[in-house]
Amino acid sequence: MKHIFQPGTDSHAPVLLMLHGTGGDEHDLLPLAKLLSPSSAVLSVRGNVLENGMPRFFRRLAEGIFDEEDLRFRTKELYAFLDEAASKYGFSRDNVVAVGYSNGANIAGSLLFHYSDALQGAVLHHPMVPLRNLALPDLTNVPVFIGAGTNDPICTASETEELTSLLQGAGADVTVHWEQNGHRLSSTEVNEAATWFASAFTE
Repeated sequence: MKHIFQPGTDSHAPVLLMLHGTGGDEHDLLPLAKLLSPSSAVLSVRGNVLENGMPRFFRRLAEGIFDEEDLRFRTKELYAFLDEAASKYGFSRDNVVAVGYSNGANIAGSLLFHYSDALQGAVLHHPMVPLRNLALPDLTNVPVFIGAGTNDPICTASETEELTSLLQGAGADVTVHWEQNGHRLSSTEVNEAATWFASAFTE
């Protein structure tokens, strides 16, 4: 997978897996990584799917309707890539925190839905429920931040509440931050995520 790896200054800090939204690329969320955890190594990945020339992490059939077969395949592909990247760059595979926006948040959520050991935690900005009718793995005490919009036309409030309930049901420690900025990723939401990150991952 096309990606950027930036070494960190603190080997104990979580490695940030940055996952862009539709039409973005591996450069988009690098400033966000610096705000969240300046000392962390960063692995920023570009999605392998193109939709009308726009990179995505998995196909969809229509707005808000995921190609579930492709989502499962791409989730497995990303999981395998993390194993490869950890070996190549020498970081601890069990010290990865995903940070995703929109489509990137959805593939991060799918990692959580499929694997108990994929991520140490996650920051999900405007995610949807990746799959339904799936038995989730044990996510006991896995910290998850969800940034959501009460007026988000793509990820509705009820969708956010459903995702929160599913993750909590699997044992995850979920914090939800609500804003009224639609589907937009605002500076206040980012700052809330940074505050949460410091409390969740600083010893």
